[in-house]
Amino acid sequence: MWADYFLFLLKAITVLVVVVLVLMIVIRSAKEGHEPARGKLVIARLNRALDAVRLRMQQETLSKKGFKKTLKSVKEEQKKLDKVESDRPKAYALKFKGDIQASQVEALRQEVTAILTTAKEGEEVIITIESPGGSVSGYGLAASQLLRLKDKGLKLTACVDQVAASGGYMMACVADRILAAPFSIVGSIGVLSQVPNIHRFLKRFDVDVDVLTAGKHKAPITFMGENTEEGKQKHVDDLNAIHQRFKALVKLHREELNIDDVSEGDFWLAEDALQRKLVDELMTSDSYLMSLCESTDVYRVRWQPHKSLEQRIKGASAAIMAVVENRLWQRRLP
Repeated sequence: MWADYFLFLLKAITVLVVVVLVLMIVIRSAKEGHEPARGKLVIARLNRALDAVRLRMQQETLSKKGFKKTLKSVKEEQKKLDKVESDRPKAYALKFKGDIQASQVEALRQEVTAILTTAKEGEEVIITIESPGGSVSGYGLAASQLLRLKDKGLKLTACVDQVAASGGYMMACVADRILAAPFSIVGSIGVLSQVPNIHRFLKRFDVDVDVLTAGKHKAPITFMGENTEEGKQKHVDDLNAIHQRFKALVKLHREELNIDDVSEGDFWLAEDALQRKLVDELMTSDSYLMSLCESTDVYRVRWQPHKSLEQRIKGASAAIMAVVENRLWQRRLP
């Protein structure tokens, strides 16, 4: 009897704890929807990371006696450096991995603001950009964030390891210097708009769609309404206006290139882009940062956004599914 009662009590307490936890998560999630973007700033000194890699390689490649001697000298040197403030110049490294909506622009804003709180005029910021382009407003804002650095007298270097096209190149072109890996893709200075239209499909089933607007040019083309030639031409005119602004931005920051030869939406491998003066040098970001670490203290600055309840649940679900799939796959092996 007492055993059954104790088991019932444990079950009741467990259910109560689960209910309380669920309520706490729901309340916290509701609060998150009314709060400004939250997260944390993660800063790592690349020089130390490189030193750790070097020591690990030396541990494997040197004799025990040789490695002990090296380790001792490294520790003594580090003690000396810890006692005095470094007089070496400082640089800051950023990464931007773009998507269609330029969703990382919020993190970029936080990172740029953090750098501007301590960076001194003449110091360098290196941003590695990987993006095929996307939203005009999103990438326009991202380029404007980079201009904040230049406005404060900081040197800006853009690195392209894989692709910086369209909006990605819009960001890269504002830099003082662009470095690109030989087989990276750059360019695509153009504007694209794709609007599917199902008006004829709806007409086939006698479905009418009324598109009501106030203003002649409020919606020149629509998804379900009938698009006129006049409306299509207005949309093209709008795209041309954006294209002209894009070209003007590139020309402003890359005065040496012939803008008319590179602004028809074409893209090039970096070697060809170098000939057209779209980039300044062929080099990977890894090579540049490693060489910079020899004479400069380089700090990686990264804004890590706070994950919402939905993101945490998706992450946990993905992790569980990965474990389950891995277990099932292991069982299939002979």
